Amino acid sequence: MGGSAGGLRRFVRELVGSVDDALVARLRGQIAAVRQGAQIAKQAAVGDSDHSELEQHMRAMERAGDDERAQLVQTLSTALMTSFDREDLFRVSRSIDDVLDNLYDFVREAGLFTVADEHCAMLLDAVEECLSRIDRAVGGIREPRDSVVAHALGASKDSARVRQRYQEALADLLAADTVTPELLKRRELLRRLDVVGLRLGEAAAALSDGAVKRG
Repeated sequence: MGGSAGGLRRFVRELVGSVDDALVARLRGQIAAVRQGAQIAKQAAVGDSDHSELEQHMRAMERAGDDERAQLVQTLSTALMTSFDREDLFRVSRSIDDVLDNLYDFVREAGLFTVADEHCAMLLDAVEECLSRIDRAVGGIREPRDSVVAHALGASKDSARVRQRYQEALADLLAADTVTPELLKRRELLRRLDVVGLRLGEAAAALSDGAVKRG
């Protein structure tokens, strides 16, 4: 009897572990697409590349991210059990998807506006740092809770740094004596990256929530 119970527990652990591995792989694949998208966006921000080519690369990253998200949703919908709350995993994926969508819009708008802005490049440096921390948190989902929480809190601070840099860049921009079309274009690009920071903060919060629920 005891042997049967032990065998069942092992089976359940292996089943849940297999599902967790698949979910982590899909989420990290989604994050990898976003990280590449952030690099493309940085090229657009400094204006040293052909915008039509950058937009094509960004579209490819968006498709790759969408494919990973679709597989994650499929796995979540069919899994009997997961060690990490399904809703929180879905929230992470949705927020990461929103980040990629906004980075795509940033690249497209940078091409339409034909402006370059070093402030945007600085914001994107903070975005990349935050994505790296989120990736480490996701990679540690099966590790002890404290590890995930630590990386998630670090990502939350990184996302706040994006907001801080946005505010500083906006203040610098609005210090100009006159409002010009170029100033308005720069403000719109900065605002797009501020939204990216907010969505990253949501992803970090979902990871922290899920880790705490797991106990």
